[in-house]
Amino acid sequence: MNPPTSRLPVLIAALVALAVAGYFGWQHFKPVQAPLAPVAAPSAAAPEAPPAPAVPEPTPPAVEHPVEAPVADAAGEPTALPELDGSDAHVSGLLSGLLSRKNLLTFLQLDGFVRRTVATVDNLARSQAPVMVWPVIPTPQRFTTQRGENGVETIHPGNSQRYAPLVLMIESVDTGKAVDLYRSLYPLFQQAYEELGFPGRYFNDRLVQVLDHLIATPVPTEPLAVTLVDVKGTVPSTRPWVRYELADPALESLSAGRKMLLRTGPDNQRRLQAKLKDIRQRVAKP
Repeated sequence: MNPPTSRLPVLIAALVALAVAGYFGWQHFKPVQAPLAPVAAPSAAAPEAPPAPAVPEPTPPAVEHPVEAPVADAAGEPTALPELDGSDAHVSGLLSGLLSRKNLLTFLQLDGFVRRTVATVDNLARSQAPVMVWPVIPTPQRFTTQRGENGVETIHPGNSQRYAPLVLMIESVDTGKAVDLYRSLYPLFQQAYEELGFPGRYFNDRLVQVLDHLIATPVPTEPLAVTLVDVKGTVPSTRPWVRYELADPALESLSAGRKMLLRTGPDNQRRLQAKLKDIRQRVAKP
């Protein structure tokens, strides 16, 4: 579950990718072709083998949710975008028109922002969403729990307050302006998605899939039970709060994004899902 350092990348990544819209080793290495072993000349009596049938290239899936082209400039030309590798300053400048400088520095990782966002959005519906590629800064406070009279340890109700500033920031974002910004930057997001290992795939389709996945996360009706994972060894853990998992195996097996949503608390979850629904309506084809 890894609750302690979460800054809600689930929603920020989805929101920021849509609402605002790292380079962390996504370098592409072409495999070096091994030298071919010498082949003996065929015997005069041996017939030539027929050529192998050509394997057709896989057909890319059809785009389900196309992103509208950005508005042209005064001269009628498409708005020019920088190269992805040098886009940080351009993206940061646009984000500063959507969020205050304080919120930018408090919540967002601006270096490699496009690549971070794309990677995190894709990871949210998977089992792991590595913190090193989050487009947001981890929450500074510790994850807290409480133990009831029955001995069951649950997430402390006050833990949801850790996410209150982030939820307020997300709710304050003008969704329409945020999605317009996302559309204007879309070619960069698409390039980053293909570089991530999805050539021929459409990032906005994946974004809508992840939004649907998060929006469908059920809101808990009871406090969530957690358990402290036992770590073997002679060296005592100095940060035990990072070793909690959801006690229910069915919940612990959920995607990284859904577990992050659950951890924010029921009220925060509802508010965030409402924002995600608003975003989805604007980026998905009706």
